[in-house]
Amino acid sequence: MGRRLGPLLVLCAALLAATALPAGPATATARDRAGQDPAAARSPRPLDQVIPAPASVRAHGKPYTLTPRTVIRVSGGSGHGARHRVPEDIRRVAGQLADLLRPATGYRLPVTTRPGRDGIHLRLAAERGLGREGYRLQVSERAAVLTAGEAAGLFHGVQTLRQLLPAAIEARTPQPGPWRIAGGTLTDRPRYAYRGAMLDVARHFFPVDAVKRYIDQLALYKINTLHLHLSDDQGWRIAVDSWPRLATHGGSTQVGGGPGGHYTKDDYREIVRYAAARHLTVVPEIDMPGHTNAALASYAELNCDGKAPPLYTGTEVGFSSLCVPLERTYDFVDDVIRELAALTPGPYLHIGGDEAHSTSHDDYVAFMKRVQPVVAEYGKTAIGWHQITAAPRRGTIAQYWGYDRTGAEERAQVAAAARNGTKLVLSPADRSYLDMKYDKDTPLGLSWAGYVSTQRSYDWNPATYLEGVPEEAVLGVEAPLWTETLATSAQLQYMALPRLPGIAELGWSPAATHDWDRYRHRLAQQAPRWDALGLDYYRSPQVPWPR
Repeated sequence: MGRRLGPLLVLCAALLAATALPAGPATATARDRAGQDPAAARSPRPLDQVIPAPASVRAHGKPYTLTPRTVIRVSGGSGHGARHRVPEDIRRVAGQLADLLRPATGYRLPVTTRPGRDGIHLRLAAERGLGREGYRLQVSERAAVLTAGEAAGLFHGVQTLRQLLPAAIEARTPQPGPWRIAGGTLTDRPRYAYRGAMLDVARHFFPVDAVKRYIDQLALYKINTLHLHLSDDQGWRIAVDSWPRLATHGGSTQVGGGPGGHYTKDDYREIVRYAAARHLTVVPEIDMPGHTNAALASYAELNCDGKAPPLYTGTEVGFSSLCVPLERTYDFVDDVIRELAALTPGPYLHIGGDEAHSTSHDDYVAFMKRVQPVVAEYGKTAIGWHQITAAPRRGTIAQYWGYDRTGAEERAQVAAAARNGTKLVLSPADRSYLDMKYDKDTPLGLSWAGYVSTQRSYDWNPATYLEGVPEEAVLGVEAPLWTETLATSAQLQYMALPRLPGIAELGWSPAATHDWDRYRHRLAQQAPRWDALGLDYYRSPQVPWPR
């Protein structure tokens, strides 16, 4: 996880978070550019010019053109086209596609279960090799046909179809078009099952609508997991009925001061619902035994000395710890995990476990050995930051956040756990941490892991990153976004874009497609789309952005 900050950053972080992004060549906003894509308007984008790179592309035939007569046809399940038998999740994907295309085209684009050979087809059909999230897109002059075995595959296929249309399709008002999709066949499926992004809502609180905006950005690039960092020293962000002061008191501030905030259980359910509708699984994190000052400040009884510390608004790490010998600690842990597990339909629950510098090694191991079975008791798979490999338990997933300066002994511990069956999610801080500065002039973010340029965030191979880790132990990748210096959606966008699509591609695309030079040109083509969506982003000098 790694938030190693100097004391001077306490004030700086708060000031940076409250400051708007500076104008100038490093910042791109929708106000600066028209958001048009003239080349795409003249000819359709080639099928392989999307992010993440597809597994297989064969270009052939003429393009398909959307017209006022275009319909969206859905079929699948028992009956193949009988209206009442098309699964609801397939209808939902078709509705999402129609909602996406209607504003810019101005077309009606009715969704129908009536059979026909023209239009855009969403087909649910079992086909070998596609898996749960894979899809096939076949485009001819007459139709664009998306086929998948499950709704998730169709949804991911819609994101590809979306990127193949001109960027102006993202506009919410009628645009001139034309709306063409290149002819050919594209077959695609993910490399890794876990493709995640983490949002830290503990250092600065982000309301439900801001989380939804971030989910929309993740879905565009086929990310399927949203990891929410819900508690830390600076704030507790989820209501727990059995311990109400966690939210009302522990959630009442944030880095630099300010009102903080928390999610009610209904708020959290709405985030989970919104994410699920975009085929993302929410992974909630309650960090323990360290990073717990907000909880300790809320309840004196959780402290070994029975005295509650004050709320904390700084950015130092490693000073707090739950009281490991205290039996009341495990009542607290059980209650929190039980309530959070009941709210969370996904399979995972993250229990943190990093930077527990105020917890002795023996206490850390004893604590984790007691807590991991609690997660299992409530029907979830535990995930912990990679320090949890000091107390390995079958089935627990370790999330690796080390970087170039991580010691050999620590890396060896992780590798040994992986060889013994522990699955890994890889989040190397000097590659995938989206809060690291791009370079010395970046106005936001941190640099304790070094500068993370757009190329550096893309140019690594998860399968070979950790020496001694078998390839089959890698469950996937995740891009964390910590928010010590970030307080607005625009600031999240600026730090995530353009690096987030690269991490998404590492998780989705075959290793054989990995090539920085080709990728940076595909990445540049995303800029008009971000402009049309009104997203802020960093104009990395490593990318040949359109002028």
